[in-house]
Amino acid sequence: MEDEVPSGSDNIVAEFSTYEEFLDSHMKPIDLFYLEDLELARQVIELGYKGSGGEVLRREEFEARKQAAEASRLSKRSQQKTLASSGKEINDPFLKALAQKEEANRSGKMTTVIFIRDFNPRGQEISGYIDYAHRLKTEDFEPYFSGKKKLLPRSSDLSFYNWETQTSTSNPTPNYQVIAENASGLLFKNKRDRKQLNVDPKASSPGDNSERTVIESPNYVQVVIYDHITRRKT
Repeated sequence: MEDEVPSGSDNIVAEFSTYEEFLDSHMKPIDLFYLEDLELARQVIELGYKGSGGEVLRREEFEARKQAAEASRLSKRSQQKTLASSGKEINDPFLKALAQKEEANRSGKMTTVIFIRDFNPRGQEISGYIDYAHRLKTEDFEPYFSGKKKLLPRSSDLSFYNWETQTSTSNPTPNYQVIAENASGLLFKNKRDRKQLNVDPKASSPGDNSERTVIESPNYVQVVIYDHITRRKT
């Protein structure tokens, strides 16, 4: 993917590799004719006495903008490499939703819990709750976003149930603690802000700073996403 073209005055540092090239762009042939010295002509332009018009930056400002532009470019490139969904053509509404939430889950701004009900490769009906942020850190999601692999709950996820074998498991993750024995149903307690996420579909609310979204996907029997916004204590 090509780097984004900078706009405004930042075009200056993108266009010229060095400060000397920038000064030369402001130089007129007559400047060299009278001054007879390239370095002297550059100094005169830098001081603002001559030039062909336009913004003339001091060397310190040019170098600062150059460094800032390079840092921004490297940051964008690093993010593109980090995000498994970057550059993918995604049609499934479920995968689109995951792509939109990927950066926030990787950065810790959000901890999304995904409920999936579907069939495993053996044709057995399974369901479970997945800690999306944890899976992102422990697994390559590029095959999921590219459609080469189907995201399904596992026995190692937050909660898992095989409807045919009646196998049931639950596991804590770095983000959530599982509270299985509860009168109001299954709860997940966020380990960062201690808020509880209630995944009972009959509950009036999934909890503080949380949102429940039902996703209709042609590739899954049922998908529900629970987004929990983590608020750091100040």
